[in-house]
Amino acid sequence: MKDYGTTQPAEAWSGPTLELFSAAVGAGRQVPPLWPLATSVAVNPYLGQAGESLPLAAARLSRVLGAPVTPPRAGRVARIEAGEITAADIEGALAAVEGAPATPEALLEAAREPAEAPRALPTVAELAAEASGVDWPGLVAERIGFWAAIHFDRGQALWPAPEGGAFASWHAFAKRDLTPEIHGLAGFAAHVAALPTVARPAIAQAGRTLGLDGTSAPTYFHRLHATLGGWSQLARQRLWDAELAGGHDRALKDLLAVRLVWEEALFLRHRDRIEARWEDVRAAHATPLAPSRAQIVDAVLQGAAERAERRRLAALLAAPAPVRGGRPEAQAAFCIDVRSEVFRRALEATAPGVRTLGFAGFFGLTLRHRAFASDIDEARAPVLVVPGLESRATGADLPTRFARRAVRAWGRFKLAAVSSFAFVEGAGPLYVAKLVRDALGLDPAPGPDPAPTLDPMPDLAARTDAAETVLRAMSLTGGFARVVLIAGHGASAVNNPHASGLQCGACGGFSGEVNARLLAMLLNDDAVRAGLAPRGIDVPPDTLFVAGLHDTTTDAVTLFEDRRSGTHRPDLARLARHLEAAGVLARSERAERLPRAADEGRIARRARDWAETRPEWALAGCSAFVAAPRSRTVGGSLDGRAFLHDYDWRADEGFGVLELILTAPVVVASWISLQYYGSCVAPDAFGAGNKLLHNVTGGVGVVEGNGGLLRPGLPWQSVHDGDRLVHDPLRLTVAVEAPTDAIEGILARHPDVEALFRNGWLHLMAIGDGALRERGPAGWTELAAEASALPEAA
Repeated sequence: MKDYGTTQPAEAWSGPTLELFSAAVGAGRQVPPLWPLATSVAVNPYLGQAGESLPLAAARLSRVLGAPVTPPRAGRVARIEAGEITAADIEGALAAVEGAPATPEALLEAAREPAEAPRALPTVAELAAEASGVDWPGLVAERIGFWAAIHFDRGQALWPAPEGGAFASWHAFAKRDLTPEIHGLAGFAAHVAALPTVARPAIAQAGRTLGLDGTSAPTYFHRLHATLGGWSQLARQRLWDAELAGGHDRALKDLLAVRLVWEEALFLRHRDRIEARWEDVRAAHATPLAPSRAQIVDAVLQGAAERAERRRLAALLAAPAPVRGGRPEAQAAFCIDVRSEVFRRALEATAPGVRTLGFAGFFGLTLRHRAFASDIDEARAPVLVVPGLESRATGADLPTRFARRAVRAWGRFKLAAVSSFAFVEGAGPLYVAKLVRDALGLDPAPGPDPAPTLDPMPDLAARTDAAETVLRAMSLTGGFARVVLIAGHGASAVNNPHASGLQCGACGGFSGEVNARLLAMLLNDDAVRAGLAPRGIDVPPDTLFVAGLHDTTTDAVTLFEDRRSGTHRPDLARLARHLEAAGVLARSERAERLPRAADEGRIARRARDWAETRPEWALAGCSAFVAAPRSRTVGGSLDGRAFLHDYDWRADEGFGVLELILTAPVVVASWISLQYYGSCVAPDAFGAGNKLLHNVTGGVGVVEGNGGLLRPGLPWQSVHDGDRLVHDPLRLTVAVEAPTDAIEGILARHPDVEALFRNGWLHLMAIGDGALRERGPAGWTELAAEASALPEAA
């Protein structure tokens, strides 16, 4: 039996050992979080690199992931040669990147050279595989994935994992797992059994064995997290949620310890053949990060493409449309989601008397909600905040609870070890009818829950405060129409593990129906309206707020009427006709982009097709966030590529609303934009792979095939139509109509948000009277607009 060394008693947490633990914490912070499938929201895969520039992040992720941070340079060079990216764009990008070539000509010459593909530094497992011919990295991923699917399971497994920390759980599993020994790692189970059941001593011992210190450990630990794919990201999400609630979670450090134990064992097993190579790798990890010439060139090309996009956006924003006078026929508030831009434009075109607004789809209500006949708390709010209100669906739910318990029991019977075989043999033919219905999309979609209610109900003062806050944030404090639609959004899809990713990101991966219905209820409350009047918000007695749900897959809008709706039947019927006509127009536009959707009539069928991998494009193509009055963008087409948030700085005393926009919706939008960006430029690292190969594991995520690493990010079918990318990977441009000194004051109070702009993960434009300015390394400079429309996503 191979001697793996004895477990040393824990030494004082100081000196080299403390450096290792500090490196472990720091490496965990480099990992982006991954939310489980049921509540999957877009995540910025570069969250850990927000404090670094694009070239420096490229150096880091090349070392630890072997992944690029920019798209292939050939596409950007082609756009330069076609004149879409100008010399002025390149000059501006050169000035923003340290160490860049001196001139546009020098950049173009360097860009025409072939770029070497990034390659991660090898792990001990990879070195051992080269020396032995055994696929140790594959085995490590498979065994850790097998255990992790059990440990992190959320109700899929029939036998849940034992309670306890992640390392203790793995310890109990690995000391009985003989698979590594069968493959040649003799004594591995005994080595694990000799370890304590907590992570810290394992990290300290492995660190000593591998000769790690405070300079080599940080990027090496990050590299080990990268080899665990979505499992480390799932643990990072648990830490995120725990810290948001004021607590802590050890799973991320425990996973690192698990991976380190494998490295230590493989190093000791193959030490004679890999030690010299390992010393070189360890020395490379100790080298300070610095971008290469190629990474700098690629960063400039990316910056130039984004400057070209900003010029085109500036052309649309430069001249606001005149504001129509008089009371509008209706007002319709939609989520800022880019899919709403298409529908809002269609509604305004088919019903000129309707004015639309944009506001984050949780509508200012951060809810912890219980759906009908459910005991699960759903956080229907951005993941950046802790829900402050509790709500539930109304109605008698006891019969539904009994029915669902019967369904769950039946499901366990079908899957149980003994009964499953008899069930398949005896009941299989009975499922022919269901298969036919599913294949033809004949089963009706489930209806909405009963009306929600706040529980407990806040007192009148709190309800009035909430109503005032939301209306001021929407810049809707006067000029109310007879009907004001509050339209949340959701998406229809079947047989889609990533369905929650099509829902409202501001609502935590759920539809916005509950938030919209509760806000309409709040604003229809006579006592609340009476309390708003002394605060300068006078809602006319004949104004009705009505909730709706915009299905972004079918572009159908459902209206939720309440007891007050009877006085507005003709108005609601007219609004329903407008919405139906707008849906036809919106579907016609989207059908041109979707594969195999020759006309708008096929859109609804795609939502019910269980074989459809692209029921909609979701937020693919997003490239801009605009916070300004609708007059800045009305009448122009942003091609479903812009988040549109209504904002009037002249009515924002103290700029509190602007501060909220820049620190919440803008950050959420940046997460969405960068998730699409990462899934395009580094699909192997930040994408979920091929939908056709997906299997749901543990109820938390997907793997490709029958095991292994959890795949984070977007499936390839969400960004690619089979022939080309449908999302042009560009970092988001944020355009705000507000004074620059107000913007700077807010960023000074929020250094984490300011770092996103300073390091180029977001770009910032200020819209003023007759001028547009952009924020760069030299401060605010005027931006020249180009009179052309935004191009289609390439």
